[in-house]
Amino acid sequence: MRARVVLLACGALGLTAAWSAAFEDVAREMQAQAKHFLAALDDAKREKATFAFDDDERFNWHFTPVDRQGLPYRELSRGERRLADRLLASALSRDGLDKAFGIMFLDQILFEREGRDIRDPDRYFVSIFGEPGAEGAWGWRIEGHHLSLNFTLQDGRLVSTSPAFMGSNPATVRDGPHAGLDVLADEQRLARELLGMFTGEARAAVVFAEEAPRDIFTSNSRRVEIGEPIGLAVNEMTPQQADALMALIRVYLDRMRPELAQAELEKIMGEDIGAIRFAWAGSAEVGGPHYYRIHGPTFLIEYDNTQSDSNHIHSVWRDLTNDFGVDVLAEHYATAHAL
Repeated sequence: MRARVVLLACGALGLTAAWSAAFEDVAREMQAQAKHFLAALDDAKREKATFAFDDDERFNWHFTPVDRQGLPYRELSRGERRLADRLLASALSRDGLDKAFGIMFLDQILFEREGRDIRDPDRYFVSIFGEPGAEGAWGWRIEGHHLSLNFTLQDGRLVSTSPAFMGSNPATVRDGPHAGLDVLADEQRLARELLGMFTGEARAAVVFAEEAPRDIFTSNSRRVEIGEPIGLAVNEMTPQQADALMALIRVYLDRMRPELAQAELEKIMGEDIGAIRFAWAGSAEVGGPHYYRIHGPTFLIEYDNTQSDSNHIHSVWRDLTNDFGVDVLAEHYATAHAL
């Protein structure tokens, strides 16, 4: 396994069991921010914002401008909006917040171009599932066009941060006063640089199709069914290639708060690192339609940029073992309620 040592060097610094406490610290902050947000709402707004934890709506996630349930930003007062932003900040890093707010702003650019009501930077919705607290299960979501962030908590501990979707349209603003704005730049740039490091048989293993799919394969599925792994595995990469792959994975991890990113990295490092695969489809040229996938034993990253003249990004992080906290909660209930 030629790349294993490099990957460990990239990610293992500072990895200790103490990082697991981060999930409790973050959970307390999420709980506090969710309670502050709900306390600021009147009865009508609170009814829109809240659902039972076992409501099927918790799994009804989307990343297109469809009609949604939940409480939209457009109905929030300025003070309520600040509290919604504080809830979002309880989960995301500075870079993640920058991307989330940038994604919302891109809808303003689309509205100015198209004039359609569905292009609205305030058409993002806050949903709270269950009652925020230190006991029992609850969760929350902030979602709209090209943004869906889902969090699940159980007994005072964060148990899931996925699915986590971010997209951008346009991927790069090409004209007007905001020309050059590129919200998800590293997700594209680092992947293309990584692809350029492969030649010969390794390149042939990475590129699984000459034409990119129109969208990510998993779409907005509730459970990931991706099939057999494709692409080149880390244990077949050079140390330099493996290092570049880890840098790309970190782009996705680092959308979340540092504590969460580090804990997720610890989970990845505890699995079979050599089995992580990188796969590409479509053009290698800047501006050409392309897709890539990073598939590990416990996680999946999908990315595509094919629509709108290849200037329209979709990207998602899925936890293959615990999207929406389903597997952790099932284990908890089986243990807690066993006869």
